Amino acid sequence: MSHSDQPERDPNEMPSHRIEGAADDSGTSTASSSSSSSGSGNQYTLRDSRGRQFKEKAFRWICVATATVSVAVLGWLLTSILTQGIPALTPELLTNAPEPDPSQAGIRPALFGTIWVCALCGLMTLPIGIATAILLEEFKPKSKFAAWIYDVIQLNISNLAGVPSVVYGILGLTAFVSMFGLFDTSATENYQGLEMGVKYYDQFFSEGDRSILLPVPDVSAEITQPSSGMNAYMFAQDADGNSLIDYSKLVPTKINVISYDDEYPEDESVLESTIFEDAQAGRVSQKRWYYFRLPFGRGVLAGAMTLMLVILPVIIISSQESLRAVPSSLRDGARGMGATPWQVVRTVTLPAAIPGIMTGSILAMSRAIGETAPILIIAGIVYIRNAPQHLMDDFTVMPLQIYNWTSRPQEEFHHIAAGGIIVLLAILLSFNGIAVFIRQRVQKPLS
Repeated sequence: MSHSDQPERDPNEMPSHRIEGAADDSGTSTASSSSSSSGSGNQYTLRDSRGRQFKEKAFRWICVATATVSVAVLGWLLTSILTQGIPALTPELLTNAPEPDPSQAGIRPALFGTIWVCALCGLMTLPIGIATAILLEEFKPKSKFAAWIYDVIQLNISNLAGVPSVVYGILGLTAFVSMFGLFDTSATENYQGLEMGVKYYDQFFSEGDRSILLPVPDVSAEITQPSSGMNAYMFAQDADGNSLIDYSKLVPTKINVISYDDEYPEDESVLESTIFEDAQAGRVSQKRWYYFRLPFGRGVLAGAMTLMLVILPVIIISSQESLRAVPSSLRDGARGMGATPWQVVRTVTLPAAIPGIMTGSILAMSRAIGETAPILIIAGIVYIRNAPQHLMDDFTVMPLQIYNWTSRPQEEFHHIAAGGIIVLLAILLSFNGIAVFIRQRVQKPLS
């Protein structure tokens, strides 16, 4: 074939062997670059994995170390308390009143005061707190203004949960003890404002070692001037005048008043009701179990209501969280069957939220039992020999009594304080056990 018969080649066309070679070179370079990038990525992934594993192990060991230290400190404290307190756990510790002699000192008034205050606080706080949580969570407002009020209330409840308890003590002192000064208590030294369920007497001591009680209309009345033939009540009294009056054993009598110039009665029955004309009297009161007064004063009711302010935000918030944890499908199913909003709450939402509500209530009541600062402001460190008899009676609680004993220099009082701590822990565990039992009985399985 001659050169003239060969087809002309396009000058722009590249030789085929050059194209194939270029293709081979390009494929080789692409494969090598992808393999190098893959190897680099594997190195970075392995390095990141090792870093994460190291962080996880470090965090795990930190948690284990923290828990170990906490348990060790708690165990050391419990061991120290049990070592000092178990020898002091005697019947006298539970039945005697506080005494200057450590061997005779007891916690009976503080024990009953703690039970009174915490039981009354729980009875007031739990219904109010749970009802408030249901209202805020299950019956949310729809209008803008009502929704704004709801947000303000919710914000304030969240803020109140973090307020120090001593602030609540000051608030309780102003709102419950003196009631913002609305009642004039300056008329006389003993004036208590509005009262009900109480009788007042002027007490005289007769020459026969008897207690003579003359009724008076109210606490602000002037001291009675005795005269012969006045109606009175008589009660057997020790010669030292220190025994308590049992008002159920009062005997009606008529008093006999004599002067120093008169002859001394020889008849013993007359002598028991005989007093001198210048005898000094003291004002005493007979308060029923339903005794009530305004303002409350430094009594059991004021202390319980102050503790109610302390734990109420905690119960509301924990109850709200428990209600939020109930699946919405349960509510929707109940509404689909025609249940009213209250029926949904009563039969579906509340039974499902009971375990969480009771858990939050247990924690709140545990805090109330151990609170000291609010009760210190309300009741103060006073010497109380008798357990509370009514809601307005003076009281003390075990944390205050324990604090009083630990502040004394005698080592014997420290041992008694350790015994009191053990009793307080027993009361706390008893309250928690009762709450857990109620929770198990009330809660219903979801089906």
